[in-house]
Formats: sequence, C-alpha cells, structure tokens
Amino acid sequence: MIRSFLTVSTGTLASRLLGFARDSMIAALLGTGAVADAFLAAFQLVNVVRRLLSEGALNAALIPAWLRVRDRDGEAAAAAFAGRVLGTVSAALIAISIVIALAMPLIIMVIAPGFLGSATLGLAVENARLMLPYLAFAGPVTVLMGLLNAQGRFALTAFSPLLFNIALIAAIAVLLVWHTDAAFAAWMLAATVGIAGLLQLLMLLSQRSARLATPLRASFDKEMRGFFAKAVPGMIASSGPQWLMVAGAIIASATPSAVSWLYFANRLIELPLGIVGVAMGTVLVPELTRAVGTGDRDAVAHAESRALELATGLALPATLGLIVLSEPIVRLLFEHGAFGADDSLATAHALMWLALGLPAHVLIKALSPAFFARSDTMTPLVATTKGFVVAIALAVLLDHFYGATGIAASIAAGAWSSALSLLRKGTSEFGFSVDDAARKRLPRIVLAAVAMGALLWLTTGLMPAEAHGLIRFIALGLQIVAGIAVYGVLLQILGATSLREAVSALKRPAQPDLGA
Repeated sequence: MIRSFLTVSTGTLASRLLGFARDSMIAALLGTGAVADAFLAAFQLVNVVRRLLSEGALNAALIPAWLRVRDRDGEAAAAAFAGRVLGTVSAALIAISIVIALAMPLIIMVIAPGFLGSATLGLAVENARLMLPYLAFAGPVTVLMGLLNAQGRFALTAFSPLLFNIALIAAIAVLLVWHTDAAFAAWMLAATVGIAGLLQLLMLLSQRSARLATPLRASFDKEMRGFFAKAVPGMIASSGPQWLMVAGAIIASATPSAVSWLYFANRLIELPLGIVGVAMGTVLVPELTRAVGTGDRDAVAHAESRALELATGLALPATLGLIVLSEPIVRLLFEHGAFGADDSLATAHALMWLALGLPAHVLIKALSPAFFARSDTMTPLVATTKGFVVAIALAVLLDHFYGATGIAASIAAGAWSSALSLLRKGTSEFGFSVDDAARKRLPRIVLAAVAMGALLWLTTGLMPAEAHGLIRFIALGLQIVAGIAVYGVLLQILGATSLREAVSALKRPAQPDLGA
C-alpha cells in the first residue's frame, strides 16, 4: 500500500507543481479584478466537476462494485459491467453538458450572486460555456482510470492529469508573449480547458485501457440505477474541499477580487491535500474493500493505521509550514505582472486560515474509505453537506467583519465539522481500527511537526523585506529544506520511524496486476 501510495503521490505532486506554474502564469496574465474573478469562478466550477469525477472520487463506488462482479462472475462479466458504466456515464454527461450550457447564467448567479448586475456575470457565463466540453471528456477518463486503479495499476492514472496542466501552461505562455487583451486571453484559456480533457482521454485510449470496458453500451436498467445511486453520493462527498470553496466563493463574489484571493490561497492548500488526500482515496479504497470483503480485521486495522500515520505525518507539517511561511510563499509564486503587493497580502491572510482546515480535509480522506469499502456513500455525503452549511452560515457572518479572511476561516470550520461528523459516525457504527504501532507513533509525529513549525517561525524574521527576488527564492528554499531535514531527523530521534523502515516499505513488491 505504501508503494502504491508513493506512486500516486508522486504523480499528484508533479501535477500540483505544474498547477502552481499554471496559476502563477494566470495571475500574471489576468491579475485580479473583474476578468480574473469571472474566469476563476468559471474555472472553479469546472474544477468541482473535475474533482467530482476524478482524483479517486469515482473509486468510492466503481471499485467495490467492479471487484464484486469480477469475483462473483469472472473477468468477462466485469468487463461488460464496466462497459455499461462507461457508456452510461459518457451518454449522461453529454446530455448534462447541454443542459448546463443552457442554464449557465442561472448557475453562475447561484455560485457567484455578487456578479449579478455587472459585466462580470456575462464574462463568467461565456468562460464557463467554453470550458464545458471538458465535462464530456472527464467522464470516460474517470471510468478508465478507476478500472486501472481497481487492478492495482496506479502509475498511468497518477500521471495522466499532467496533460491538463501542460496544455493550459502552453496556452498561457503563448498569450503572455502575445500581450493580448485580458478578456480575450481568458476566452482563449477557457477554450483550452476542453482540449486538455481530450488529450487525457486520448492518452488513456492509446494504452488500450478501453479493453477493460467492453462491450461499450449505455444502459439505465436496475443494476445501473443502483450503481449510480451509490456513486453519486460518493462522488459528491469525495469533492468536499471543492464544495467548501464554492461556499466561500458564493459569499466572496460580492467583494471585488475576493474570489481571486481565495482561489490562489486555496491552490497552495491543494498541494499537500492532493499528495495525501488523492492518494488516500485512490489506494485506500481498494485496499480496504478487499480487507472488509474477506473479513480480515488485522488487514483493516493495518490499512487504517498506516493511512492515519501517513495523513498526519504529511498534513500536519504542511499546515504549520503554510501558516508560518504564507506571505513569502504567496509573494514568490504569484506577485508578478498584474498581481500586486496588496493582492499578495490579502491572499496570504486567507491562506493562513485555510491552512487550519487542511488536517480536517486529510482526515476526511483517511476516514471516508472505511465507509466506501462498506458500500456506504451516504454517510460521507451527509458529513459533507453539514460542512457546507456550516461554511455558508459562518461566511455570511464573518465576511461582514473580516472579508475574505473571515470566509477562509469559515471554510476551515466547515472542513472540521465534516471531519468530526465522520469520526463520530464511524466510531459508533463499526469503530476505527488503530493498532498499537500507530498509537505510539502518532504523538511522536505531532511533536516532531510542532518542533519543525517552531523552527520555521524563529527564522521568518531573518530575511530583509527589500531583498531581491532571487535572494528571497533561495532563502525560502533553504527554510523549507531545513524544515524538512529537521522534521525527518526528529522522526528518527523520537522513534516515529526510521530510514531503514521507510526503505524496507518501499522495496516491498507492488500489488499484482489483478486483471492479468
């Protein structure tokens, strides 16, 4: 599981780093203001759909169902089941895309009511419609990726999302050199989103992954209706962080540039969340499904314990690092071109509060697979809905006093509401299994992370404010490297882990190809 986790995390890290480059270039191209707010509101809508379908979300229903059919009826029946899922998802998304295109003005007014009565609304509607072809391509891409994950083949699915960011970066580079009008640049960039989705689909088809889902046909019979009844709640629940950002954007849309500040701050949260959370959803669901299906309590405890250790060990230091280094990180990544110093300060303040919700987001990713493996997708959905309501209610109140910073705090509170709801429900229904090793390691991991955060805080005042950009880049890099090194050393000194243990885990054989 650790080796598979590393594969998915590496692919996600590469995609997120490219995402940083992409968003830094978007900030330089569009800055903040009406055009940027319109584009980012539309792009956020597409990102919700993207996460709703991909990054492990569909695994919640597809993998357990596919494994049950394969184990009960054989490979041919599993391929036929997958073919019906692929055909039905593709047909449904094409129809949904047409409906959404027609209803787009209403949808934008719902997710960004502050745009009503301004030119920003028309720009957002136009950009969102140009991005819609991505939705039709994302469906088949997601099904094919889920089938590969079900067979323990994580490498291709981990690295295929790179194409999305590569296509957008190439388009932005051309537009920056072209020095075109901001509104036209946003229009061209929105059109590129659909092309990026097509590239992902062609890459998967070139690897003959379509043979995993044959024959291809659309069906809305009882079996498919039952599958989607479980899939849709799981997909919505797995996209909790994106729904919380939508909640924030609904309130922030009334304040100029606030949507942009929250978007760019959240992009920094997405890096650790993607590395840990996406890998959790991708690897842990099939691992727990097999363990629960065989009734192996030791295997369940092992999977849940290692997942909680990995989640805590990566998310907690990331949280403290983002809080302490929020301003220098934002200035280095985004303060270019049309993105000014005031934008950096507002984004950094939002980032500090959003980071407080990162452990909760990762905890949700670690807890949800325990429900998905038991074919329970409704409980995570209810928890996500509670968090959304909490975020909206608090954002209405805090926005009045603190603006975008208050909305960021509301999003973090919504995440913790969802996490605690899942924890209470899981403990009362089946109890989360944590082994003795995890009980010993977790406090030591927390102590090492806090010590690392203290070190970073002590070194923040050493850099002069007027230092050159290159000097700031080197200094920030040294701070981060030193923090990671200290954290690693403390983990070994405190006995939380050792270099030999980590290397041993990575050398274990990868899971066999169950479809071979």
